[in-house]
Amino acid sequence: MTTCLPGVRRAAVVSLTAGLLLTVSPLAASAQAATAPAVTGKGAFLLNSASGATVFAKSADTRRQMASTTKIMTAAVVLSTKGVDLNRKITVKQAYRDYVVRQGASTADLRTGDKVTVRQLLYGTMLPSGCDAAYALADTFGTGATTAARTKSFISKMNKKATELGLKNTKFDSFDGISKAGNNYTTPRDLAKIAQYAMKNTAFRTVVKATKYTGTAPTSKGGKRTYTWYNTNKLLGSYKGAIGLKTGTGTSAGPCLVFAATRGNQTLVGVVLNGSDRYKDAAKLLDHGFGSTTAKTMRLRTLPADAQRD
Repeated sequence: MTTCLPGVRRAAVVSLTAGLLLTVSPLAASAQAATAPAVTGKGAFLLNSASGATVFAKSADTRRQMASTTKIMTAAVVLSTKGVDLNRKITVKQAYRDYVVRQGASTADLRTGDKVTVRQLLYGTMLPSGCDAAYALADTFGTGATTAARTKSFISKMNKKATELGLKNTKFDSFDGISKAGNNYTTPRDLAKIAQYAMKNTAFRTVVKATKYTGTAPTSKGGKRTYTWYNTNKLLGSYKGAIGLKTGTGTSAGPCLVFAATRGNQTLVGVVLNGSDRYKDAAKLLDHGFGSTTAKTMRLRTLPADAQRD
């Protein structure tokens, strides 16, 4: 019926309609923004693993220390090594034990002379956040005549992988997140992309979704030792659909968490850096992505008294 109106009335209607649109749009935008969760993390990011689309971002491109979430890249570099044999046996060196004592670092409590597999070292690195296990991987998969040269070489491989992934705000100077110079940093966006890449590997996904690992290794005296490791990521077994990924805590980094969850055919990968309530933050972000309210009733899995914390 508008076409029957005189020109003046038609113009008035169009003008009024446009005015309404201009009035409604900011309100709609504000309502949508209000649905985004408030998180304690100084930096946070959530992406859709399949599409890479951003679901949530807070200070997404601000560089921060990442503590032991560094070990995601450590594992990713090992698993991307051409012809990697996960059943290859590695002899534990005293140097690995000395390192964690010297640094006061989290440990898989590897025993000198034991022969553990690469697969076991991945579990020891990712579940109890063992810096001794990460050291063993770097020493094994780096190149050079000395342990120092090999670990330096391995860290170079970590940085090369970051470059391959197009990450411009990430740098590694450590294989485990312990950085004296502070040149071991990333951003929430970059770290989420590292996790997204790592999760494409089947072996990696199997490791990081485990709440507990138990396995045996030959000792130097011909016996067998049993290793039991618990995953420091308490989101596993607490949030429905959680499938990983890695904790991290440091003086400069604060409490950090990289996490992932799948519901239906959707997988979300997220990061919280320096968050005083990182697990609640993660649950809120996942709820935001899934359209659920799990965070309100979530009860965190309890770790055994003798389990590592990170």
